[in-house]
Amino acid sequence: MNQTTIEGWPMLDVEDATPFPAVTDYKAVANKIMPELDHEIEDFNYNTWHITNWCYLERRLTGPEFEVGNCKWRILLFPFGNNVKDTVSIYLDFVDPKGAPAGWHSCVQFAFALWNPEDPTQYIYHFAHHRFTAEEPDWGFTRFYDLLKLLTSCDNRTRALIENNSTNITVFVRVLKDPTGGLWHNFINYDSKKETQYVGLKNQGATSYMNSLLQSLYFTTYFRKAVYQIPTEDDEPIKIVSLALQRVFYQLQTSNTPVDTTELINSFGWDSLDSFVQHDVQEFNRVLLDFLEGKMKGTKADGAITKLFVGKMRSYIKCINVDYESSRVEDYYDIQLNVKGCKTLRDSFKNYIQEETLKGANKYQAEGYGLQDAKKGVIFESFPSVLHLQLKRFAYDIQNDEMVKINDRHAFPMEIDLEEFLSEDADRSSPHKYLLHGVLVHRGDLHGGDYIALLRPEKDGKWFRFYDERITPVVDKEVFEDNYGVEYPNANAIKSGINQKWFTNAYMLVYIRESNVNEILSPVVPEDIPKHLQIYFEQERVLEEQRKIEMEGRRLYFIVKIVTAEKFKAHKGFDLANFDDRHYPLSKIYTYKILKSETYGVFKDKISRTFNIPSEQVRFWVFVNRQNRTIRPDAPIPEAYNNTSMEEIHARMTSRQNEMKLYMEVADKPVNSKEWFPAVPEANRIIVFLKYFDPDKQALEGLGHLYIRKFDKVGDITRILCEKKGFPPDTPLRIYEEIKPNMTEEMKLKSTFQQSEMQDGDIICFQRIQEHTMADRCYDIPNFYELLTLHIVVSFKPKLKDRDPKPEFDLVLNKKWIYNQIARAVATYLNTDPLKLRFTTAHSTTGTPKNVIKRTTTQTLSDMLQTAYLSPPTHVLFYEMLDISIVELETKKLIRVYWLGNTVKDEQVIDLRLPKNAIANDILGEILKNVIPSSPNPRIRLFAVHYNKIQKEYTGTEPIERIPEHVSLYAEETPQDEIHAEQNDRTIQVYHFTKDPIRVHGIPFKFVIKNGETLADTKVRLRHRLGMSEKDFSKVKIAIVHGTPYAKPEYLEDDDIILSEKKLSNEECLGLDHVDKTGRVGKVGGVEKAIFIRG
Repeated sequence: MNQTTIEGWPMLDVEDATPFPAVTDYKAVANKIMPELDHEIEDFNYNTWHITNWCYLERRLTGPEFEVGNCKWRILLFPFGNNVKDTVSIYLDFVDPKGAPAGWHSCVQFAFALWNPEDPTQYIYHFAHHRFTAEEPDWGFTRFYDLLKLLTSCDNRTRALIENNSTNITVFVRVLKDPTGGLWHNFINYDSKKETQYVGLKNQGATSYMNSLLQSLYFTTYFRKAVYQIPTEDDEPIKIVSLALQRVFYQLQTSNTPVDTTELINSFGWDSLDSFVQHDVQEFNRVLLDFLEGKMKGTKADGAITKLFVGKMRSYIKCINVDYESSRVEDYYDIQLNVKGCKTLRDSFKNYIQEETLKGANKYQAEGYGLQDAKKGVIFESFPSVLHLQLKRFAYDIQNDEMVKINDRHAFPMEIDLEEFLSEDADRSSPHKYLLHGVLVHRGDLHGGDYIALLRPEKDGKWFRFYDERITPVVDKEVFEDNYGVEYPNANAIKSGINQKWFTNAYMLVYIRESNVNEILSPVVPEDIPKHLQIYFEQERVLEEQRKIEMEGRRLYFIVKIVTAEKFKAHKGFDLANFDDRHYPLSKIYTYKILKSETYGVFKDKISRTFNIPSEQVRFWVFVNRQNRTIRPDAPIPEAYNNTSMEEIHARMTSRQNEMKLYMEVADKPVNSKEWFPAVPEANRIIVFLKYFDPDKQALEGLGHLYIRKFDKVGDITRILCEKKGFPPDTPLRIYEEIKPNMTEEMKLKSTFQQSEMQDGDIICFQRIQEHTMADRCYDIPNFYELLTLHIVVSFKPKLKDRDPKPEFDLVLNKKWIYNQIARAVATYLNTDPLKLRFTTAHSTTGTPKNVIKRTTTQTLSDMLQTAYLSPPTHVLFYEMLDISIVELETKKLIRVYWLGNTVKDEQVIDLRLPKNAIANDILGEILKNVIPSSPNPRIRLFAVHYNKIQKEYTGTEPIERIPEHVSLYAEETPQDEIHAEQNDRTIQVYHFTKDPIRVHGIPFKFVIKNGETLADTKVRLRHRLGMSEKDFSKVKIAIVHGTPYAKPEYLEDDDIILSEKKLSNEECLGLDHVDKTGRVGKVGGVEKAIFIRG
């Protein structure tokens, strides 16, 4: 029984502005009280249950059965409440859940009306909808209505609804069609592969944008084949993007479960933090295709990216009154189309090629003709086979001075003919009719959200929604209408009161040319897949099968750990051994995996043979966890258990432990003619364990076990203890009991063991009484045990492991040690100078380096350590081996300067250590010792960069202590064109961005705008300054970026522009719009880091 309350669903009473019909006008009432859900109705029915003797009804009862949608239903009623008092509970109940076919479900909209049998205008109602299944066969309202209110006339009703102990309940039921099978699905135990034949991709944090694009590219099968053709036989997937992508594609083809993208992300050169940064899907598409195009060069896949995705467009300026035109043809990989002001995709294309008239103050400077009125525009020369269209849903709002998401309605078709947008000279030999293949949807706002891919993998196939791991079939409405956006988003928000933060609409469209669709979507056959991939994953499959077998086997086995007298002798800590407390060194004890069904007799024989000891001379004691958090032998396994399984013994004797821990007692001689061991339990006999403390060695030694009699005195065993250590019989001893790690008590020699409250498994520790004079040592057992409690195992890891491989190691240290003591211990292990070590704490959650520990700190080791909550938990410190003394390091300031060569991309990193009272000129002096300048007396410029823009140029007198930590310092020789600038030349800052001026990257620089120079000549100088090839520079767009925050950049597209005539202000910069390929990225406010792929 799954009786569920629907408190969150809309519930309405009869109060309404429009008159309600009587309940007996059943169809009219159903249409009035049940809202339109925009799903096709398969069947409709209603049923009225007349109820009498209400006060005498049972706690739970069901009404008459009725049929709708080929299923039988009934009303389930709790007249006095279902686990709630004085409230009527009503549910719609599917009659036969046990007899329903496997996977049965029915999507139902329903409403209940409870009404007065004598007056059908007096009623209340509630409505809901639900996906009924065999697991959830009933649904409705636990708090349908207050019972007392039903028994009286209230809430503007003239009569009670339960009158004369009787009432009517009518249920209205609409069964809705579910063409995809996913309507209102809760997706518990949902299997995408089983339901759709496709599998999803795991989200690694915020990678839905990547998953959506990868699915789109995967189903562009021509592209998938091209990726398969990149040679990768000898590559490593975590280092090589091509191989990692091949593996993702292959697993999408063959796996039955969602595919992990961790290898692919690692191959990009991303760290775990990058996986939690949301990126723009179109930007990721550009970066990925650009990277793969480079990897395909010289292979069988060479040219595939161009064939699939590259078209050509022509930018032109044509004079109106004279015969002059300037134009340039460029490649494009995608088209960015306006949404604002465009109701349809065709409107957006028209807007894209719309001409702009240059006149008045904006007249065009035509070579040989002077200033002229002109038409400026772009026209398409060709469209690619696969067309990626980005809908510009993010734009600058001038009125509010901020970036916003545009959620306006923008319709796109299933088919579109683009021939009308081609130039007159374009090749029209093939049709330009395109079919929609995919819609990448953004769900969210300016500051975040996620992506969903709606794809049609086959030309005439069905549409599917790809949302990370889950794939579901969808209908056309979910592809088109649901993702157009809203007609008047702001007005609707005001009218409905709905929070407008989250909106779902199309962001990127993928169209395929109809004449090429069979080639672009041609099936991938085994011959298309690299053999090494098939071999590798077949081996993986075999290994996985083996792992499953092993996992199954683990259910049949469990672990047994055995402590012997030999292992006890070597143990230097508390108890007889340290099994799992990682504060202290773990004991190296014998560990066995045994069948749970194995009998004790068989187990004992096996272990005896392993140690070459007769089985009858071996007895095993079971360790138990005591309440004082020690672990001690408690009782031997009885010989009567010889035929009992080890699993049963474990359950009886150590049920609270996952594994069995045993002490192996070995008898040297029999206690009598029949027995090798004393009987246990025995009223007068106790087994205790012995430890000796050696003050000279500052160490404990385990000396095995000893049987004692309860009523013997403690002093009676001194001769035995002396014999164990080879001391003279009358050597004076101090004897203690080890009660728990922070508690030892000296035993009174004249007391009996019973008076000392000794029991099986207790530990006796003793030492000689003698004089000691050496400092820094513990000379009695209590002090030594206190010292042991301060011991801790610290894992030391190299901080710069990738750059300078060094060993990882563990040391047992004292929690109260200070910096110098720790450094000496580590230096001894590494055989280095302790003053050339520096330590860094570990982050408690990630285990990564956190804060550098200063040598002058007063912190103890305990203060420095933060437990890293890893598996298993550890105490970690990171170390660095320095080239200079840490004393010098902490009295000087580290200055890192990036020296720029002849081009901006030529970088040399110079690390300087200067006295903290040095000035900026001292930095310049040190730089000149590390570089070879172009002249004997060079002019060196030092400037600070923050968020990829120049913040300050230093004069030389500034104290280095005032240089902020968050800026990057750059130095360069002042360029010759700046040194020799003429009077009307001016210097301006140039910086890099991608698509939006606030998405900055790269190294900014100063640049001279020469008076009277055309943009074409300026570009040549810019290209040389950047050190870029002509091909790469052709992808760079140049813009004037105004000083106002979020100002729209003014792109410069005419090579004949005279930049010096623009009269730029001091706040304005030149912006270079291009994709960042360096991985060094800026971030402003909430704007995400620019994406990169290092490979």
